Amino acid sequence: MKFIKSVFQEMKAVTWPNAKETRRDTSTVVMTSVLFAIYFALADFVILTLLKLFVF
Repeated sequence: MKFIKSVFQEMKAVTWPNAKETRRDTSTVVMTSVLFAIYFALADFVILTLLKLFVF
């Protein structure tokens, strides 16, 4: 029971993000994911092109 009470006390002390902060953080995650996807797609294309040129 002590654990449950301490969990509730801790949850009251948490400062939750507002809607603006949530949108900002979400857009940051989405843009970072898109940039990584583009980077890995370009790296894959370059490596595949080099392999086709020299190996296959």
